[in-house]
Amino acid sequence: MNSIKYIFITVVFFLFSKDIEAQNKKIDSLKIELEKHKTNDTIRVNLLYDIAFSSFQKDMNSTELYLEKAEELSNMLNYTKGKAKVLYLKGILENIKSNYAKSLIFFNRSLKHYESIKDQKGIANIYTAFGITHFDQSQYNESLKAYKKALETYEGLGYKRELITILINIANVYSETGEYNKAISNYKRALKLSKAINDEDGAAYVHLNLGVVYTVQGNYPLAIDHYNKALDYYQKVDNTLSITNTLNNLGNVYNSLKKYNKALEYYKQSLSFSLKIENKNQIAINNSSIGDIYLRKKEYLTSLQYYRMSLETSQEINNLKQTSICFHRIGRVNLSLNKPLIARENFVKAKNISEKTNNQYILSECLLGIGETYSFEKQYQKALPFIEKGKEIAEELELLEAQKKASELLFKIYKNTRQYKKAFENHQQYKIFNDSIFNKENIEKIVQLEYEYKYKNELESAEKRELTLTKTVKTTSQNLAKSQRDLLLGVIAFLITTLLLAAIIFFLKLRNEKSKTQNIVIEQKLLRSQMTPHFIFNSLSVLQGMILNKEEKKSVSYLSKFSKLLRIILENSRDKTVLLSQELKAVRNYLALQTLESKSCKYTVTVEDIIDEALFKISPMLIQPFAENAIEHAFTDQQEEKIIDIHLSYLNNDLICKISDNGIGIDAVKKNKNQDKKSLSTTITSERLEMLSKDFKMRGSVMVEDRKKYNEKGTVVTLIIPYILQKP
Repeated sequence: MNSIKYIFITVVFFLFSKDIEAQNKKIDSLKIELEKHKTNDTIRVNLLYDIAFSSFQKDMNSTELYLEKAEELSNMLNYTKGKAKVLYLKGILENIKSNYAKSLIFFNRSLKHYESIKDQKGIANIYTAFGITHFDQSQYNESLKAYKKALETYEGLGYKRELITILINIANVYSETGEYNKAISNYKRALKLSKAINDEDGAAYVHLNLGVVYTVQGNYPLAIDHYNKALDYYQKVDNTLSITNTLNNLGNVYNSLKKYNKALEYYKQSLSFSLKIENKNQIAINNSSIGDIYLRKKEYLTSLQYYRMSLETSQEINNLKQTSICFHRIGRVNLSLNKPLIARENFVKAKNISEKTNNQYILSECLLGIGETYSFEKQYQKALPFIEKGKEIAEELELLEAQKKASELLFKIYKNTRQYKKAFENHQQYKIFNDSIFNKENIEKIVQLEYEYKYKNELESAEKRELTLTKTVKTTSQNLAKSQRDLLLGVIAFLITTLLLAAIIFFLKLRNEKSKTQNIVIEQKLLRSQMTPHFIFNSLSVLQGMILNKEEKKSVSYLSKFSKLLRIILENSRDKTVLLSQELKAVRNYLALQTLESKSCKYTVTVEDIIDEALFKISPMLIQPFAENAIEHAFTDQQEEKIIDIHLSYLNNDLICKISDNGIGIDAVKKNKNQDKKSLSTTITSERLEMLSKDFKMRGSVMVEDRKKYNEKGTVVTLIIPYILQKP
């Protein structure tokens, strides 16, 4: 299975310095203050602790030295808060080493000290630490409870920096359990707060985890962009643990893109950093990731070696999630080695752990793996329930890779059981999820499957007709001696049947040619509707007026815009598809010309950040006719400011364009006379979208509504535009 592990990065506590230079300056400043302050009092304890805390990301030896001194002085002075802080940092150090049981012991001891002095901030810090430690052990319910306690306290205290950390960690829990909407909501809230207080550290964590969400959803360009933003910051501040996490996630993306050498490079860099800081959790993850690469390269024994190292470490630190991943991957290797029984045993172990930890992502892969082992053994009826359940979970979580694998397995099963219709449907789904939708191999498969499914019934019908005809001829031959009349009737029946079959074939061919002709007519109608003579005449009239009024600069500018628009339209009309950026350029030029002489008419064209205009290709001039309708018909006798808004969004794999105005509304327009142009544009575009839907194999539609149903003024046109998404 061409799947990836996704690792949502837990924020490591908080209060880290924003860059390495500032961190060094802070440590130097604290050491100077410590040198000046010779008295053994609580101030000296706090200075020792602050130096230890500021150093632990870079210099573990210095951290342990200053922490030991802080502990000795706190015990000597019986300084409760000092004891609590020392135990808290000890817990952090054990957590970094993946010694979770020992880490929790230190945190619990620290919590008792903070509670005894009613230090609310200290208590909240401990609950944050509890949440992180439980999260690392895949104990998501316990983690969420601890985070929410910390969140409530930080909100009450008004601590924005700590609040950002908790929001990110809560989002991580939701991400791990597949509740992506809740996760994204918390990430966005954290990012907003980070920007408000200029917190680069918090923003970097959000970028990192948003990268993970996009990776899971298969949006790899956006994932890489977010990872690189996070990596730039972590390298700047020399945050080794976060660099380790980010490098591993970048490796996951390139693994999914089948750029295995580049992925292996990232994984090995990440492994080197994780060994440096002795982080067993990351060591296990990177060994498993490297095993994935060798599995892709079909070097199965090497792959198995890395998976077993990862499994051993994961079980040692009780990381249930990584343990389940290792069992799943070992199952995949054994399946590749034609050992379905051993593979199934490992898939079942991974499935049981995933159900226990409520990790729906891995559960989906395990169910598909179990189904694949049964399919390998040709036990198709046993395979189907597992594959269908795995596919159901993948669809709920929008896991593209898992959905693609499920469709591929179902296609093979239905094909082998001669259920060609279901096989054809699943192969269509498979090719949608496949990055190389139009490659030669897939086209050949589709053609073959279409033949098997579409013409199977026709072949059976032809065989029946042939059998019937044979029986007729046989009966006629047997009765030949009885009557010459019967023979003649038999010959006539044969000729009529032949003529009928020929007529049917001719009719089918004629209908096909008629359909092609209709498509050409619609294309021509669309081209003619792209730029009305009325608009060209008005534009030339406006230009003539400017020249007569000797407005030279204005007329030159207007002529330049008009010529650019005509050139774009002519260029676009030659191609079946154009870049979205080119289409929007034509729309903007058109609106600029139409509103140039009218200060009371304004327009906006907005595109959501998730849409890369250079990657989407659409059929040209679908938007402009509706912008033209708004200008010509929406603002009859309207004195107030006229507004046209064009907004493009991307939701559930649909490219949606909304053209809205604040005019009189479509219901009022319909009452007026001579409005054939608008209905014609809608009809032509609707027909065109129907054609494009079939060509692009995705949804396309147009809907015109009066905004009064939303207690607003004007008309809104909603276009769902079929598109081709290019590789970046």
